[in-house]
Order: sequence, then structure tokens, then C-alpha cells
Amino acid sequence: MGFFKDFKEDFNDAVNELVPGGEEAPAEEVMVNTLDGDIDVESELTKLDGLLEQVSAKVDTPAANPAVQPAAKEAVEPEKKSFFSDVKKENKMEAPKTMDVMGNATEAKSVASDENAVITAGMKISGNVESVGSIEVQGEIVGDVTCNGKLVVAGKVNGNSSSAEFFADAAKIEGEVVTTGTAKVGVGSVIIGNITATSAVIAGAVKGDIDVNGPVVVDTSAVVMGNIKSRSVQINNGAVIEGFCSQSYSDVDVNSVFAI
Repeated sequence: MGFFKDFKEDFNDAVNELVPGGEEAPAEEVMVNTLDGDIDVESELTKLDGLLEQVSAKVDTPAANPAVQPAAKEAVEPEKKSFFSDVKKENKMEAPKTMDVMGNATEAKSVASDENAVITAGMKISGNVESVGSIEVQGEIVGDVTCNGKLVVAGKVNGNSSSAEFFADAAKIEGEVVTTGTAKVGVGSVIIGNITATSAVIAGAVKGDIDVNGPVVVDTSAVVMGNIKSRSVQINNGAVIEGFCSQSYSDVDVNSVFAI
């Protein structure tokens, strides 16, 4: 009996040292039966095991160690933030840039594609139309038309147009026509507006100035009400021109011809 009494007292003292705040174990769990009588060894050992489990649970609980948990959280979160920040930086893609003639960085322009957009005869669009390819207008557009390819108009356009090549086929156009290539105005076409191109063939009616860096051909069925400015001009028999023709882009120095 004295052995178990001394053992429980020593174990109770050890438990009080482990529990934070100096909490004492419940008195009912550490009381020793001092009455004369036989001691149930298995029962006493069971009580000791239960007491040990209670101590272990208190020590492992985050509330029992408040200083440990926040420190671990602070140590993990900065690493997590840094990881995602690095991944975000690595995955960030910038738009390609090119350098202009002044050495300044500019956004790369879209390359012209081979696609061909068709505005059918029964379609009417109110608003500007843009395409990186070619556009064929059989219907009607009320707005500006811009494309990187060829612009073919067989319907109506009420607005300015800009393209790499222009062809009017029995079209009705009210607006300025600008192209970096050849401008062709077919028979039956009517254009009210200026035309700017590198070369031109006029077989329809144009009311406006024609400014062409290259040659201009005014066909038999053409009617032009406006000035023609070009490198050279060919006027076929039957064409009607009401305006001035100037070959100011030619290589001939006109003033030197009349120098005396």
C-alpha cells in the first residue's frame, strides 16, 4: 500500500509541474485511498492512464501554447505570399512591341490576313467596319470602312474608306476614298468624294479631286468633276473632265523647259 501511495504522490507532483499555470489535477482523480483494505491495482493504473491523457491533451492544444501557433502562421504566410507573387510575375505576358523611326517603343501592328468578309446584298450596317483582311460590300454600310486588304464595293457606302486596294463595281459611294494601292472605279459607279491612291483607272463618275502619285487612266465612259493631280494622265476619247489636270508628280522640271 505504501508503494502505490508514494508513487501516486510523486506522479501528482510531476503532473502539476507539466500543466501550465500550475493547475492541479482534479482531486478526485489523484486521491489515494488510505483506508485499510486491498488496493485494486488495475483500477489505479487506469486512473493514471486517464490522467496522463488529460495532461497530454492540454499540452498539445493550441490554447495551451498560444505563442507557438501564431509564430508558425506568420512564418508560413510570408512564404506563401512570396510564392504566388513570383508565379504571377513569371506568368505575366507583355504585348510585343516594336521600335518606330524615332526609337520609341510602340505596340506591334496586326498583320493583314487572307480572310474575306462579305456584306451581303440584304444587309445594312450602321457603324464603322474594320477588318485585318479584305471586305466585299454588296449591301449597305453607313459608316467608315477600314481594312488591311482589298475593299470591293458593289453596293452602297456612306462614309470614308481606307484600304490596301480599292475597286468600285457599279457602286454608290459618298465619302473619301484612300488606298495605298490602285483605285479602280468601274462603269456605273458613282463616287462623291476625293480619291487618293498610287495609281487609278476611272471608268465611272467621280465628283471630287483625284490625287495619285502614279499614272491615271480616264476611260471613255468616265465623268470627272474635279482636279486630277498625278505623275501622268491618259484621257481616252469620250471621257468628260471638268477640272484641271496637273502632272506635278512627274520627273520633268517644267520651269526649266521654258528657261531662255
